[in-house]
Amino acid sequence: MSLREDAVLVLKGYAAEGPEDTHGEQAELRQAYLDHLARHDDGMWKACGAGHVTASALVIDPERGKVLLTLHRKLRMWLQMGGHCEEQDASLAAAALREATEESGITGLTLLPGGPVRLDRHPIPSPCNWHLDVQYAALAPAGAAERISEESLELRWFGYEEVPDVADASVVRLLEATRSRL
Repeated sequence: MSLREDAVLVLKGYAAEGPEDTHGEQAELRQAYLDHLARHDDGMWKACGAGHVTASALVIDPERGKVLLTLHRKLRMWLQMGGHCEEQDASLAAAALREATEESGITGLTLLPGGPVRLDRHPIPSPCNWHLDVQYAALAPAGAAERISEESLELRWFGYEEVPDVADASVVRLLEATRSRL
């Protein structure tokens, strides 16, 4: 199965009508992502000028009271770990886990069961234009030690209550959706 085929299956199976989707936004995004992939054979890849599917994961500490955020080097914002899918990724989940591992430096991360936590579409500076982000959550193992990557200026653990003070609304929504699964 190709990564694109996996993405279509994941999106079709995504339960967009959860309690956090009070205005149907997640269902609309799911359909927009599926329409994008139907229109663009290259819709998974950075080269697609109309935007592309990306994968990310919010890293949760083993005690489930903090999240690890990265101060993104290019965007200068506190974000969850994530980014572009790559040819070797077997699935969206694998892409999210790879990105989270690379950007956090933490080995042994495990994705929370149940598939993606949220979808988030956001504009990105050219040449990417749009990210159609499929967002997961990952649990760090006990004794996890983070290590900064080239894509980050800084990594830091934040208590749940601190996240709204440092991150934008999309990260806050991802945290809220993740907490409903813990």
